[in-house]
Amino acid sequence: MVCRRAGDSTSVPGLVTAAGWYHTIELGDGETTPGWFDLRALARTLPFPPSMAGLRCLDVGTFEGFWALEMERRGAAEVVAIDILDPLAWDWPAGSSEAIVAALEDRKRGGAGFEHVKRALGSSVERIERSVYDLHPEHVGTFDFIYLGSLLLHLRDPVRALEAVRSVCRGQLLSVDAIDLPLSLLTRRPLAYLDAVGRPWWWRPNQAGLVRLLEAGGWKPVAPPRRVFMAPGPAHPRAGGPLQV
Repeated sequence: MVCRRAGDSTSVPGLVTAAGWYHTIELGDGETTPGWFDLRALARTLPFPPSMAGLRCLDVGTFEGFWALEMERRGAAEVVAIDILDPLAWDWPAGSSEAIVAALEDRKRGGAGFEHVKRALGSSVERIERSVYDLHPEHVGTFDFIYLGSLLLHLRDPVRALEAVRSVCRGQLLSVDAIDLPLSLLTRRPLAYLDAVGRPWWWRPNQAGLVRLLEAGGWKPVAPPRRVFMAPGPAHPRAGGPLQV
């Protein structure tokens, strides 16, 4: 949904064929990363500006950089991507599964995937290790366009994060995050259920709840939300991805 305001690692041999990729990214010469999700078709349908020429853009929670690269591909003058490279520094609830923590450490690989993709594509995207909570214009400046995707689900305090993103936005935010479909079909009241059991999955709002989170963080929707699905990639063990809005 589009809204408006109211340390480097090196690539390693064999990395592309290794398990644990989150994004499916074409690297050229027929090489494609075996991602958990394949967002290539989704990128053609989301309401990005067709041309981002002259825009300074931010990708929040970049992982291997799929959305940062998409903004760069559309001609952005500058793309900054933020992420937390150490999963142990994420918003983990008490009693989290050690196996899940270890699995995410393996998938993150200290950010090596991002660096491998950047080198392979000759990208100029700048990655900064920073929490969304710590975004501030004195540190990173301000941005014309911000992509915030698949992150609010994993945050203890999504409203605080949305306020921080608003502080560095001088243009528009594109928010794409998980919703609970049965709860969305049940009621139009803004509701969410709390997960926070063994993994960094916190709030699962219905569609109205996600809109209300954005409004509570100081954002004003400029277009009605719509539902999309994240297609599974080659590494995904299931037949379908989570519903996003």
